[in-house]
Amino acid sequence: MTPDRLDRFARHIVLPEVGGAGQAKLVASHVVLVGMGGIGSPALQYLAGAGIGRLTLIDDDVVEASNLQRQTIFGTEDIGRPKAEAAADWLRAFDPALEGTAHVLRLTRGNAADLIAGADVVLDGSDNFATRLAVSDACVAAGIPLTSAALGRFQGQVASFAGHRAGHACYRCFVGDAFDAEDCDTCADTGVLGAMVGMVGAFGAMAAMRVLLEGVSTLGDPQWGQVHVLDGLKPALRTMRIAKDPECRACGSSST
Repeated sequence: MTPDRLDRFARHIVLPEVGGAGQAKLVASHVVLVGMGGIGSPALQYLAGAGIGRLTLIDDDVVEASNLQRQTIFGTEDIGRPKAEAAADWLRAFDPALEGTAHVLRLTRGNAADLIAGADVVLDGSDNFATRLAVSDACVAAGIPLTSAALGRFQGQVASFAGHRAGHACYRCFVGDAFDAEDCDTCADTGVLGAMVGMVGAFGAMAAMRVLLEGVSTLGDPQWGQVHVLDGLKPALRTMRIAKDPECRACGSSST
């Protein structure tokens, strides 16, 4: 890294849990962000701030006025623009040294493999189970770790999965097959606190960085299969461990 880049990331480098080797790994990493809304917006801010060298941004939606309460990379001037393109513009303005690629489309089972190809980790912040399961299954098939972040009202969930590894659960082991549909509640239906979205998105970014730093620095403990549940009202945090389902059609023994 050049002197100006070393200065930019100095507060990471002096952390023994990250260090120079850890920062170098972050700079060399490729993260795919699925969904540039409530989760993706704050996650992108902190991943870019951490110096992630390559970021792929996927979203088929456009910015609406109601998004601005929580999707803080967007401004009034972005209303009507594709979120992925506006997010890529934000990234270029924030740090021109980072590579950002925008895909204005919906991730599906048909295109998931191509969209996540070459990623070191996928951070999924999409808003429906059909997309989430398509992402998870594609990650298992490609051998790519998945960090999943979700929220509703005042509760958030963040977990990293390595279903492609022996003994580790995938996201489908967690939610099962019944959710291969697009019938889940939305923020428009139930409401959401903007600050809660920021907390969950930032937590997701940190979880993804733990995955990237596995084997490189002591922060690199991905905590595979541990779902961290955040309660914004109390506030409180609890963790539950997801066991690998041997009958899982994506990562179970019957799928190999």
